[in-house]
Amino acid sequence: MEVICLETSAFYALVEKVIEHVKEKQNIQEEKWLDTEAAMALLGIKSKTTLQDLRNKGKIKFSQPMKRVILYDRSSLLEYLEANAKETF
Repeated sequence: MEVICLETSAFYALVEKVIEHVKEKQNIQEEKWLDTEAAMALLGIKSKTTLQDLRNKGKIKFSQPMKRVILYDRSSLLEYLEANAKETF
């Protein structure tokens, strides 16, 4: 039996590449623009007011194609989460 050791960061980078590869093979593409409920679920928030506050402060990108329709950019939401991630001890 052969054992392979990886640093944590290398392991997660490898996992991300595998996920990307599988998605490409299965031709699964995530939606670029999310509705309010999907954006709240991705951010892990339950309040539309919090989402509006992030929008008003320019912390996340959004589009408003119609008067009552607001869509949120998935990559912007993920960038916001990464920017606010805290390192563990």
